[in-house]
Amino acid sequence: MSKAQWASFDRPDEVRNLDHGRIDLVNLGEESIGRQVLEPGWRWSDHVKPVVGTPTCEFHHFGLVLSGRLHVEMADGTVMEVGPDSVYEIPPGHDAWVVGDEPWIGVNWSGIRTWGAPLLATGERVLTTVLFTDIVGSTDVAARIGDSRWRTLLASHNDQVRRALGRFSGVEVKTTGDGFLARFDAPARALRCARAIQTEAAALDLQIRAAVHTGEVEVVGDDIRGLAVHFASRILGLARPGDIVTSATTRDLVDGSGLVFEDRGRHELKGIAGAREVLALAEG
Repeated sequence: MSKAQWASFDRPDEVRNLDHGRIDLVNLGEESIGRQVLEPGWRWSDHVKPVVGTPTCEFHHFGLVLSGRLHVEMADGTVMEVGPDSVYEIPPGHDAWVVGDEPWIGVNWSGIRTWGAPLLATGERVLTTVLFTDIVGSTDVAARIGDSRWRTLLASHNDQVRRALGRFSGVEVKTTGDGFLARFDAPARALRCARAIQTEAAALDLQIRAAVHTGEVEVVGDDIRGLAVHFASRILGLARPGDIVTSATTRDLVDGSGLVFEDRGRHELKGIAGAREVLALAEG
């Protein structure tokens, strides 16, 4: 059960200084909320792009403007300007800049924990937690409701997943047709994100299965590869509808987090030596 919590930007948990701005971060459990202060002259393509290395900002922003004005230009040519008291959603694929001589101040509650951080270099090997998701029976659902309604439903689900990734500081690697591959810097957040995705998908009458494993991966452009990715993909195939399956490695790393697991036995996984223990996240 969730507990009542509060935090204040007067006493942030972290202050991140940026070129022409700063972010004040406060944490509420697994979620982070950020107050962005961007100075006159700030522009994403001038002050953030050189750090992260992507052509446009790839974060999905939800927030509230406190003061100042921000011009946003999407990759498809769509433009908007958000000023005081505006509530905004800005999808991935955009540039933005401060308009006028007043700092822009906004409160952002999606993906702000890792916004502006450098991307991993191609070829770098890092320890990460991998999450795979999959819609159960997607082919049957699409056949039952028709292609047009299925595309709309899938788009709604994808939006839900991206919002959940933002809340739990996950990084989308790619979509897999009717699922996602994402990575996290903390295994507990990956497991809780998977549970949140399942809960939100249920509101769309969709059932999700997921797999989580922690291990070393190699960064290849925007993608990741390695045994940890294969392991997570293989155990996803063992998941029942509604399951979040995981490895003993991930289970051991979240010991003390309050997460509870059910034993699903030892399994031989294609391309992986030896029988491996598989568990499922218990409901609760």
